[in-house]
Amino acid sequence: MLTMTEAAARRTALAAQGFTDPRPTTVPSRRHLLRVLSRVQLIQLDSVNVAVRAHYMPLFSRLGAYPMDLIDDAAWSHTARKPRLLVEKWAHEASLIPVEDWPLLHLGKRPGWWRHYEQIVNSSPGLVQEVLAAVKELGPIGAGALERAILGEGAKRQKGTWWDRSDVKHICEYLFGLGELTTGTRRSFERLYDLTERVVPPEVLGRQVPPDDAARELVERSARALGIATEPELRDYYRLAPDANRRAIASLVEDGVLDLVHVEGWSRKAYRHIDAKTPRQVKGRALLCPFDPLIWERDRTERIFGFRYRIEIYVPEPKREYGYYVFPFLLDGELVARVDLKADRAAGLLRAQGAFAESGVDKARVLPELAAELRLMAGWLGLSGVAVGKRGDIAAPLAKLVR
Repeated sequence: MLTMTEAAARRTALAAQGFTDPRPTTVPSRRHLLRVLSRVQLIQLDSVNVAVRAHYMPLFSRLGAYPMDLIDDAAWSHTARKPRLLVEKWAHEASLIPVEDWPLLHLGKRPGWWRHYEQIVNSSPGLVQEVLAAVKELGPIGAGALERAILGEGAKRQKGTWWDRSDVKHICEYLFGLGELTTGTRRSFERLYDLTERVVPPEVLGRQVPPDDAARELVERSARALGIATEPELRDYYRLAPDANRRAIASLVEDGVLDLVHVEGWSRKAYRHIDAKTPRQVKGRALLCPFDPLIWERDRTERIFGFRYRIEIYVPEPKREYGYYVFPFLLDGELVARVDLKADRAAGLLRAQGAFAESGVDKARVLPELAAELRLMAGWLGLSGVAVGKRGDIAAPLAKLVR
């Protein structure tokens, strides 16, 4: 078994996630998007829009300012010159995955969160066919428009006669979970459902992958994205079943794709992808949204970076420690600060409502780098400047730097 220091494991993880790749010096293109995808493998979606929608941020963290339509075009449009690169699927959570990965995650009627809607399916079997027929005729279409098409504008629930409006939405989610529907496009982030066969190319849709083979391919992708990871972390990346994950790891170790590693200070054994790099140093800076794959597994984040991080959206405001939507700040391979960010579009400002340095960091080194990254993010979002609030130990000096 190989032995690595904690610092080497941290650098390995950062390199795997693309944080040792230099940011482009020209306007980022589809080629740069593909490079990031080759690192992170998938991009998580989330509806929170207090600063910027989560799926846009991982590219900014790795590329700097880039045109957001890179993501929009790759995920929600298709032309002969620019074919669709990404499709929506439940993976880590609701995620954008490469189109060619669809068969790995579409394994028929496997259990998922959507099983909670099976009661509606069983009690109203005709509704599934109604939804599919309406989407076939009208799609891409939103759930609200589907409700009106199926129930009529003035329809109200009458038990035994009409379905409830929420039933239509739940059946859409059920069929999305099963993979019979996916997102054809989005309008102001509203999901417009379409038949999967009209979104995923037939040669991809028709590819059949046995479950164990699919698990092996997904674990290999997890290992590439993480660089070095424990068994639960490899499992979490695509939310795999424990038994399937362990079988896949054993197969990959046997074939030499994963190396078994002891990391000093880690209580669990780890696995390193055979192609993972361990650079001598990591330079550069990045703001990370709460759903960035580098930090979404909170226990891993704490173990690798010594950085305890929790999202406080659902914590009552008086009990929040740092703020509503906090972005960790990565500098030269360490998480050194955090800022509570909000895009105030009416005022044209990126508001850092709180700014906090980690214990023991050199604030004189961190502050100008953080100020520069906040100004870059504001410009990328089309905002005219940065305003810093009063909360946090570095708020006052940061406010002076961003003026």
